Amino acid sequence: MKFGMISLGCAKNRVDSEEILSLLMKNGYELSLDPQECDFLIVNTCAFIEGAKKESIDAIFEALSYHKITVVVGCLAERYEEELKKEIPEIDLIISIHNYPRFPLLLEETLKRKIKGNIIRGERYLSTPSYTAFLKISEGCNHFCAYCAIPLIRGRFHSFKKEDLIKEARELVSKGVKEIVVISQDTTRYGEDLTPKVNIVDLLKEILAIDGVAYVRLLYLYPDEVSDELIDLIASEKRLTPYFDLPIQHASDVVLKAMNRRGGKKEILDVIQRIRNKIPHAILRTTLIVGFPFEGEKEFNELVSFIKEVKFDHLGVFTYSIEEGTRGALYENQIDEEVKKQRKNKIMKVQALISKKKNKSHIGEIMEGMVIGFDEEKMAYLVRSGWNAPDEIDGNIYVYSPCPLHDGDLITFKIVDSTTYDLYGEL
Repeated sequence: MKFGMISLGCAKNRVDSEEILSLLMKNGYELSLDPQECDFLIVNTCAFIEGAKKESIDAIFEALSYHKITVVVGCLAERYEEELKKEIPEIDLIISIHNYPRFPLLLEETLKRKIKGNIIRGERYLSTPSYTAFLKISEGCNHFCAYCAIPLIRGRFHSFKKEDLIKEARELVSKGVKEIVVISQDTTRYGEDLTPKVNIVDLLKEILAIDGVAYVRLLYLYPDEVSDELIDLIASEKRLTPYFDLPIQHASDVVLKAMNRRGGKKEILDVIQRIRNKIPHAILRTTLIVGFPFEGEKEFNELVSFIKEVKFDHLGVFTYSIEEGTRGALYENQIDEEVKKQRKNKIMKVQALISKKKNKSHIGEIMEGMVIGFDEEKMAYLVRSGWNAPDEIDGNIYVYSPCPLHDGDLITFKIVDSTTYDLYGEL
């Protein structure tokens, strides 16, 4: 039988999809990119914010349009299983996340075909290019931020065993993976719930000891959990990209308190200062939410001033989305959608000026990176370095080369030009 899969949402969800792919392909099912020739389709959904829910619903209806057996899994299935059954009865099977241990049984009842084994954490069919892979080190979250439904969907925080992660990392490298991207909902908390306790630094040191690892990157670091020990390790280890993904969400203490975030502006500035003191060339990325309740003009202007002061290398902005079941949804002082959009636009205009200047400062710099593709229009190679992260969340690096290069090649290049969001280099 042939099947297809649509995987939406974050990289953590992608890892789940890869584990599902592994189970099915071990059972002789054939993955196809053509929905017309598939016997069944799986949609792995996201439900993080309203836009993600809409995208998931659209993908479900797209899958149903092919008139194949349609299976819906993932975060939307976890959070709205009963609603999906009621509102879209055409879906043949819904498997919520907490039912993944029963995945084979539930699917074989629908397909009328035996499936041996089960989804095994760490056993994956990689959907990323051969030279790069994500390593999910934990599941869930304990923060219960007032805007976020992740703990309601994925449950409480729990780390995966270090020895299992090292085994998984070794297997990835044996398949040709050179770049390991460490991901989690709360990456810097890793290991505090294990017995005996370990931490993210312990895990990173063992990953770096694996022969063949060219780069290790960390994503999603809570500002108040970034330790001096972690900063020191990144400063001393060339293969650990000096890329700090710090989703601060806001810079007003009033709004941060309403968001139920730990720490305030002072603590955020402190961790940024500690990073830049030890690693002057560090790349800082953040994510913000504008239009959250309690964000008046004063609080918003405080955020704008903060961005101008800190000058992040990369910055993304979301307008606040009301998520049922969260504390933020209960606040009475909700902000008009038009005001949210205006604030987002203002932040992005401010950041565009900062980004343009920051990028220009890289001209003349020698960088190392990995070839990740070729841009036919620019006739230049796409490269990822410590400056930009996967999943196109940052700008691009275009490198011109007089000789042919291949995806996964490790190269050294000089930055010769820049735009607001992109860098241009020569081999």
